[in-house]
Amino acid sequence: MTETEQLLVRVLAEARNSRPWGWPSLPEPVDAAMLARAESALGFSVPPLLAALYLRIGDGGFGPEYGLLPLLDSPPSGEPAVVAQYLAHRESGRKDPAWPWPEGILPISHWGCGMYACVDCRTPDATVLLFEPNADDADHAWYVDAPTLTVWLDAWLQGTGWYDELNDDTDLQPWPDFRTRTTTTRAS
Repeated sequence: MTETEQLLVRVLAEARNSRPWGWPSLPEPVDAAMLARAESALGFSVPPLLAALYLRIGDGGFGPEYGLLPLLDSPPSGEPAVVAQYLAHRESGRKDPAWPWPEGILPISHWGCGMYACVDCRTPDATVLLFEPNADDADHAWYVDAPTLTVWLDAWLQGTGWYDELNDDTDLQPWPDFRTRTTTTRAS
């Protein structure tokens, strides 16, 4: 069994035994057609591990804190799903150039207070970023949460993420590519 398969088995076990706030039960996984519709609406593919989470575990409702958002349908909390979140953030960034939203940065989980865990769909290992809009400006709103989606999921499973009470002194590093990614995006 590959490392990815082992991780998916662990995630499934945890997903079946825990329920983030606002989720009465674990939603059914999406099918390949729904994933294809989501990717078509986004204009890019989601990383293989993220796709596997939605295809094999469930359409959101598991993961750290409030859990992963569904791809296309609104979750029980009424929060817009992943595709709607991404499109809304991109449109908002076009309207307010001081707060651009980088292309390919997919908000997958809401932390509250406007903060999101996001996956960089343009990196091979799906870097996980924290968007913290309560900062003074957009340059100080983006942090590297985990170098890969695998590391992010493992931190959740082991209780070692920055959001866990025992790790509240963890300092996340600023995302160094924010300005480059948003400047390139605006220029094209």
